[in-house]
Amino acid sequence: MEDTITFKDLEDRLKERENYETIKKAYEYALNEHKGMKRLSGDDFITHPLEVTKILMDLNVDDTTIIASLLHEVINNGNKTYEDLQNDFGEEVAKIVQSVSKINKLELPDNNESSIIYLRKILVGLAEDVRVLYIKLADRLHNMRTNWAINPAKQKEKANETMNVLVPIAHRLGINSIKSELENLSLYYLKPDVYNDILEKLNNTVTELNKYLEDMKESIIELLTDAGIKFEIKGRVKSVYSIYNKLSNGKEWDKIYDILALRVFVNEEAECYQVIGLIHSRFRPMPKRFKDYIASPKENMYQSLHTTVFGVDGKVFEIQVRTYEMDEIAEKGVASHWSYKEKGTKKIQNIMEQKLEMFRNVIEANTNESDVDFENAVNTNIFSELIYTYTPKGDVVELPVGSTPIDFAYRIHSKVGDTTVGAIVNDQIVPLSYELHNDDVVNIKTNASATPNKDWLNIAKTNQAKNKIKAYFSKKDKEAYILKGKEILEKELRKRKLAFNEILTTDVINKLIKDLKLKDIEDIYFAIGTFRYTAGYIINLSNNDKHQVEDALLERKRDLPKINYKSDILVEGISNIMVNIAKCCMPVKGDEIVGYVTKGQGISVHKKGCNNIPTDSERTIEVSWNDASDNYYYTNIYVYVKNNNNTLAEIITEIGKKDSLVRACREINKDNSLIYELNIRIKNKDELEKIMNALLKINNVVEVSKYL
Repeated sequence: MEDTITFKDLEDRLKERENYETIKKAYEYALNEHKGMKRLSGDDFITHPLEVTKILMDLNVDDTTIIASLLHEVINNGNKTYEDLQNDFGEEVAKIVQSVSKINKLELPDNNESSIIYLRKILVGLAEDVRVLYIKLADRLHNMRTNWAINPAKQKEKANETMNVLVPIAHRLGINSIKSELENLSLYYLKPDVYNDILEKLNNTVTELNKYLEDMKESIIELLTDAGIKFEIKGRVKSVYSIYNKLSNGKEWDKIYDILALRVFVNEEAECYQVIGLIHSRFRPMPKRFKDYIASPKENMYQSLHTTVFGVDGKVFEIQVRTYEMDEIAEKGVASHWSYKEKGTKKIQNIMEQKLEMFRNVIEANTNESDVDFENAVNTNIFSELIYTYTPKGDVVELPVGSTPIDFAYRIHSKVGDTTVGAIVNDQIVPLSYELHNDDVVNIKTNASATPNKDWLNIAKTNQAKNKIKAYFSKKDKEAYILKGKEILEKELRKRKLAFNEILTTDVINKLIKDLKLKDIEDIYFAIGTFRYTAGYIINLSNNDKHQVEDALLERKRDLPKINYKSDILVEGISNIMVNIAKCCMPVKGDEIVGYVTKGQGISVHKKGCNNIPTDSERTIEVSWNDASDNYYYTNIYVYVKNNNNTLAEIITEIGKKDSLVRACREINKDNSLIYELNIRIKNKDELEKIMNALLKINNVVEVSKYL
């Protein structure tokens, strides 16, 4: 067994950090929580958070990430809670640790594509702070290094999950050092025969290959030294996974030309091109093998010059030339510069912001869109191929494949998007629905008086553009409702022969805002314009009139016909009144329901027999479900389980198979029982019963109930 890592091994480097004392406190905190615990490898458990921290230190992450990495197992493999961490280390650290803990509880239920997509969604949805993903990737890398300690079936399961979920995330974040090692380790466990065959072929020629590398290095060193260029050069034999990938794509072993690879590092971008020119002057380049990823970066913001040349003894060498800054981004990812702004450049920060914007937009979609829409957003914005387009000034704009000028415009700025009137791509006028391609130069034409078109929602590809278009129209709609509400209020005042300034004085308006829990006078107008409150109700409140609108409504409720307006709920004889589904009993379509006229908050709809509704109350009113509506509802169910052995992941997956969605989950420990309170989205009572019956068939599930 190799020597295990200790805090002392990291101490010298950690002492250089500003928050060393808090980092040391986090280590001692974790050490105490994991005391006496062992990993399956036989190592003390504390070695795992220490190894994860070491991996992250090599990526130049910030102090908060280091602290959270040391603590990342104290919830799942300790007795600490979110509240404990919040009190001891602050909210930021607590949130990161909690998110990592949630991710680590979830496992891939099976190997089919839908399960992989579902886990991707969970990962991205939980990772509102990209540092969560950094810790998760480092956590998985160390676990894959010790994957030999678990049973063979579990080894393949972890390797499959790593390749399908975590490697694409590492790629999109641009963390090549982790991505490359995860690929090799996953291949080793998924296809050991293939891995060992490639490794054997490499080992048989390793001495010879290394000699070629050294000879080629010496030739390039001599060439660049004579030219007076400051540089550094490294040689390597291609990774097993990289060779496997080429073989899988139809390449024959003797036609893989870049097994031998050299990398040259320089200080300035211009020197990259100078180095390539010198190498080509000495060694014949292979046709069509020169790639300029500096002018046109890869989708993960990777930048470098690649060429393949016939080198010493006629052997083929792949040579990469990049600056140290480019290498830092390629190996460690742009987010590693998050809180090291003094070390980075504006360019690095701009690249990082573009990268993190993709995650932010997808996370926004998680709260605002349906399950299917979110799945599409994940695949489009995170796991799809990307293109690189340019402004007329040469600035790079990263977009998903299939994006249009609308997406480009909103990526530049909201104002540019909102005022777009046309687009010129590569000096040709194109429609706004035109699909952009890699290296397109896009010139957006704007007009200060122009406004978005709702049809753009069908044209836009990115969530960023769609969200900003929706936000524009939401704002316009709100302005219209405010104006409408003001007109209704003024009309009602005139009808009562009352003067606005006499009734709605500053003191009265402030009292209304406080009583109704609104922000300002515009919120009052908006509430009237959207029929949340009637103008009469507002005037009565301002006069302290006890005879409120809802009381008048109760007096009118007899013998009135039903009005079928566009709502989930039909209210006896009344339209234009706010209707809320009660949170206490959360009825769904198909349940027997009753309405309750509240004080100033419209009608609250409850299940019949709800304990919060007095049976003899005069404030009850007849309501019914609108058969014409086809909306979703949220309700709670309670799942009683025997233990927590991956049962939650099975429950969530089963609900997903029923075209439903888990919006929230809470663990409850009651009478020595573990209960999951799940808030789920469904269309009706029948769907709910099907889900509950399906959950009962899961091993370890004892009972499923609508009530706690």
